[in-house]
Amino acid sequence: MSQNTTEVLVGGVVLAAAVAFGAYASQVAGVGAGGQTYDLSASFRSLEGVNVGTDVRLAGVKIGTVTDVALNSETFRADTTFAVEQGVAIPDDSAVVISSEGLLGGNFVEVMPGGSPYNLEAGDEITDTQGAVSLISLLVKFVSGSGD
Repeated sequence: MSQNTTEVLVGGVVLAAAVAFGAYASQVAGVGAGGQTYDLSASFRSLEGVNVGTDVRLAGVKIGTVTDVALNSETFRADTTFAVEQGVAIPDDSAVVISSEGLLGGNFVEVMPGGSPYNLEAGDEITDTQGAVSLISLLVKFVSGSGD
């Protein structure tokens, strides 16, 4: 009988660890956050390293996520939609930049706030954008000595 009790206890511990891991993973991934958001859009020349689910940050703090990425066949630019937390007011002259977490880190969308007293509304487009900078092209320019 003690073997059955031990198996039940070990099974309970394993189940509790699985539930704790699931709760942690959903919190980190932002699943079920339930917060109110509003959508903004931007068009980039290069969206390298950014996909649906990529973080949108302001001053290093996550304020939203990328919700849609599509190629505009007329302009050949990457049209991007991202959801921003409802309480975050972004000035209408702000810029959006694709930034890197480091030399080997992933990319994220960074909002560079402007100084306008007017804020962006849901559905607005940010026109001041800067796409991702390719590390490979920078290294090729450095090695070849090209100053362009």
